[in-house]
Amino acid sequence: MLQAYQCSQCDKVFSKKFNFKIHMRIHTGEKPYQCSQCGKSFSLNSGLIKHKRTHTGEKPYQCSQCDKAFSAYSVLINHRRTHTGEKPYQCSQCDKAFSTNSGIIKHMRTHTGEKPYQCSQCGKSFSQNDGLIKHMRTHTGDKPYQCIQCEKAFSDKSFLKNHQKTHTGEKPYQCSKCDKVFARSSNLKSHMKTHTGEKPYQCSQCEKTFSGIGALKNHMRTHTGEKPYQCSQCDMAFSDNSILINHRRTHTGEKPYQCSQCDMAFSQYGGRLQHMRTHTGEKLYQCSQCDKTFSNNGALKSHLRTHTGEKPYKCSECDKVFSANVSLIKHMRIHTGETPYQCSHCDKVFALNTTLMDHLRIHTREKIHQCSLFDQAFSNEDNLMEHSNTHTVGKPRQCSNDDKVFSPNSLNTYLRTHTGDKSYHCKLKKPKGSTKSETDNLKEPKVDIKEEQMDNEKSDTDYLFEPKFYVKEEEIYIG
Repeated sequence: MLQAYQCSQCDKVFSKKFNFKIHMRIHTGEKPYQCSQCGKSFSLNSGLIKHKRTHTGEKPYQCSQCDKAFSAYSVLINHRRTHTGEKPYQCSQCDKAFSTNSGIIKHMRTHTGEKPYQCSQCGKSFSQNDGLIKHMRTHTGDKPYQCIQCEKAFSDKSFLKNHQKTHTGEKPYQCSKCDKVFARSSNLKSHMKTHTGEKPYQCSQCEKTFSGIGALKNHMRTHTGEKPYQCSQCDMAFSDNSILINHRRTHTGEKPYQCSQCDMAFSQYGGRLQHMRTHTGEKLYQCSQCDKTFSNNGALKSHLRTHTGEKPYKCSECDKVFSANVSLIKHMRIHTGETPYQCSHCDKVFALNTTLMDHLRIHTREKIHQCSLFDQAFSNEDNLMEHSNTHTVGKPRQCSNDDKVFSPNSLNTYLRTHTGDKSYHCKLKKPKGSTKSETDNLKEPKVDIKEEQMDNEKSDTDYLFEPKFYVKEEEIYIG
């Protein structure tokens, strides 16, 4: 009868003494096999042999279906399943299956919540050892993965792979419902939720829901006020790492997003996206209260405040409020005296970019504001408006008494012939003892209004040159 060897610390039983001894090392932590090159120790000799291949680079196990080779036979077996699609390890709590035993072990921790790997510096725990290794690099600053095309380095291999696609332009992940393509699988998954409307992640402090866990984490910081991402060049801190990355470009001046149709470049992807609509004319955002459409959501939000009357942006120096943040920024320059826009031709500086653009036309002699009645053009809108005031304001108006047509100012004067209104009186008094006024010689001239001048088909420009009458000592001057 064969002798059975039972472990005193667990219920396992072994038929061979050798296997029993190896098993006991799990409990005792004994690792008698040590690497001569790095000092690592192993409980099994086979473990040491496999480890030595990481130093020698030896990969004796080659796949028969592709050119890949491996240092361990067990890794080759797992790799073969990528060709066969075999997933023999099934989860007992859900329908997921895995090709490796380690895969099922890691997955089970998503059900149990077990996080056996703890950071020694901050106390954070992780369900997987590689998660802890990646996290440790946030403390050490270690970035072992470097791009061969530029000098950028990354703490994670997956970050490097995603970065390399910015050089190759590769976007292998295509949406099945629209033509959009993505460089990363995670971006495609997030995009798909825009079609399904799925928002499975809900904030525990308010009712907002999000399509991704990352968006929820960023949102939670609006409640906690946490800003863990700090700029190394200034004192500003941010709740989102992507905002920090965009902010850094204000220091470096980097503009990696180039327009394919013109020479303009942008520091943010969203900036290029909005700019491209100036070429395509696309206006995706429509107002629900009127028919106006806009090329970006921010412009729509600002427009909606014209309906609601909301002015959430208040000046900290005075009581003025504004419906748009950009209006507040412009207003604040009145208090600060900031003039960030400088002319490249002279030393003049301006608080607003639009004012600089108008000023530059003095140098270039460009006149883009055209009069609608004449060939005259002006360098800025104010000059055009001033010029327009020399013309008759408004459209021809008709007299309600006799259907004659006048310009607005002339109609007001003409109406007095019907009402008898004489609002303007001579202030000269009669001399004492005089029976006849000295002003009697200032006779009011009789002006015949010709029918052809009052004709309905009179052109708009005819109103610009209506005669003005001046009376002086019985002489009539027509200007």
